[in-house]
Amino acid sequence: MNFKIPTIIIKIVQEIKQQGFECYLVGGCVRDLLLEAKPNDWDITTNAKPEEIQKIFSQSIYENQFGTVGILTGVSENTLKIVEVTTFRLEGRYSDKRHPDDIKFATTLQEDLSRRDFTINALALDIDLTHIKINTDKLVTPLSVKCQLIDLFNGRDDLKKGIIRAVGDPDKRFDEDALRLIKTVRCATQLSFMIEQNTLESLKRKAGNLQFIALERIRDELIKIIMTPNAADGVRLLQNLGLLDYVIPELIQTIGVAQNRHHIYTVWEHLLKSLDYSAKENYSLEVRLAALLHDIGKPQTKQGEGVNATFLNHEIASAKMAKHILNRLHFPNYILDKVVLLVRYHMFFYDPEISTDASLRRLLVKVGKDNIEDLAKLREADRIGSGCPKALPFRLRHFMFRIEKILKDLQGETPSLKMLKVNGNDLMQNIDIEPGPKLGFILNILLEEVLDDISKNTKEYLLQKAKELNNKDIQELKELSEKARDRYNQILNEEEAEIKRKYYV
Repeated sequence: MNFKIPTIIIKIVQEIKQQGFECYLVGGCVRDLLLEAKPNDWDITTNAKPEEIQKIFSQSIYENQFGTVGILTGVSENTLKIVEVTTFRLEGRYSDKRHPDDIKFATTLQEDLSRRDFTINALALDIDLTHIKINTDKLVTPLSVKCQLIDLFNGRDDLKKGIIRAVGDPDKRFDEDALRLIKTVRCATQLSFMIEQNTLESLKRKAGNLQFIALERIRDELIKIIMTPNAADGVRLLQNLGLLDYVIPELIQTIGVAQNRHHIYTVWEHLLKSLDYSAKENYSLEVRLAALLHDIGKPQTKQGEGVNATFLNHEIASAKMAKHILNRLHFPNYILDKVVLLVRYHMFFYDPEISTDASLRRLLVKVGKDNIEDLAKLREADRIGSGCPKALPFRLRHFMFRIEKILKDLQGETPSLKMLKVNGNDLMQNIDIEPGPKLGFILNILLEEVLDDISKNTKEYLLQKAKELNNKDIQELKELSEKARDRYNQILNEEEAEIKRKYYV
């Protein structure tokens, strides 16, 4: 059979074989080639020892104890910058369910393949290098080459049938590395494959092993699940197999929690359907995580039962829980902060006839112009997850239209102190005030006035207002500043009250 393989990969295999060693493509790249998909990475296995590999490739890195040498290729394509070459290995004991007690090198390819996780990943390709000429100017260009498939565990048959099956005894495979538990779910959701029955039963038996795995490794697999089109299926699988307890146990508390007249699903089903919509729409990781977590605080805040149940301030509780969950899983701050912000403000209020520019400007202050579109996407997912037939109704389209107009008026900037026609230097030069907290309080009060009424954003008006404020003592200014910052909630309450007057019996 013939496959298109990047020239740099063929060159690495060729150079290893020229030194008298065996060398094969192995694992996920072989699986992807058989599926006619572009491999995400290229793994090579050989009977050459790490030190022998480094002698062949001077530009290489060996910083681990697992027999893997990173070859620095010098090419620009990300998947080919570093190609990993690993010496045949035997699987030893894993006392901590995470790391082998010691590394033992194997002497044959069969021994190496027998310790791999799934049959579809225990496939190898032997490239026929006969008559191949390497063009060093086109190392990224794929060449069509003849290969021999080495399939010792019927992986190709499982691939055709769409089955995830552990190699050999699944209990042993999951005892060797418990991360394989969540990796099974990830592969199943990525490939839309079914899990073979013996492997499935072993997953349930060995679920508790996941507690021994570093949370960073669990996070990485969770991200891969969340970023598949079948993300909701993946989370549901984690729960069905008893693995969710070791990933996001807080989600389990939402199972069976009924909502109110605005929702036809339980909280658990609502969150999964919101995630499913986000995944199908190919939204970002942050939006997908926010969709999964945006109502996770509802069980804590629920008051009453039936159609009139309430979940007062559930968005605040959900934001706190989301922060705790993402912190525990060691998500980077830029992801954590955005997800928490989206969850916190996903209940933003908008009605075209009632919502004012002042309230929208204040929402922009809270959320930031770079996050407002993702907030609207989260609202779409929330609606679909609630059983609404349309993700983007008139109100949401009109909301984005108004936001775009406000941003245009602000020259594309998020409302902030920078929008004021005066700054701290202007105030110090025109009124008797020194740098310090008092100056800050005055500027914040001026900003809130301008957010309320953009026509007040003139240098003349703001200087006059600042002079009046400067006559007040610092404690009074502090209280006025805090009251001004609460103006957003006050406006929202006023607008929601108007909705009730307008529509409620």
